[in-house]
Amino acid sequence: MIRLLAAAIASTLLTAAPVRAQDKPEEPADYRTEDYRSPVPVTLAGARVLSTAEAEKIWRDKAGAFIDVLPRAPKPNLPEGTVWRERPHRNIPGSIWLPDTGYGRLAASTEDYLKHGLARAAGGNVAALLVIYCQENCWMSWNAAKRVLSYGYRNVAWYPDGTDGWERAKLPLAIAEPEPREGGER
Repeated sequence: MIRLLAAAIASTLLTAAPVRAQDKPEEPADYRTEDYRSPVPVTLAGARVLSTAEAEKIWRDKAGAFIDVLPRAPKPNLPEGTVWRERPHRNIPGSIWLPDTGYGRLAASTEDYLKHGLARAAGGNVAALLVIYCQENCWMSWNAAKRVLSYGYRNVAWYPDGTDGWERAKLPLAIAEPEPREGGER
């Protein structure tokens, strides 16, 4: 009886692993433009895909610039005179937050914002290591990392687990403000 139960458990475990792998979509040829919060591919051509342990090592060694591309929450429609306070945004300490730069299509001003933020983070060096992330199962970081590669940056790493994986590993998060846009707006 015990052997039969052990065989059933082993069979279940062996068949469960491929199902999870099948949940991951193939890498698309272009940017994702919808359903941003859904399973992401395990690859990104031209970029190094990081585990939490690898991202942590880069962070601790200060070996790369971390770029958070999670969108900023939109301000709700509130009655006139209502005070609205944005919920604090938390990311990997030392990161540069470039919100709204991971969408599949970017307005020219947003693309300029991304390019200027990257140049600042990389110190103008296209060979500098840039670690792009947002949250787990979020195409924003995949899109942004793909776009960063298209700008000619040669040392791009994508951290698909983002702040979710970082927090699960009990690593520190810090309250962040977005990089200012041209004209000083945030």
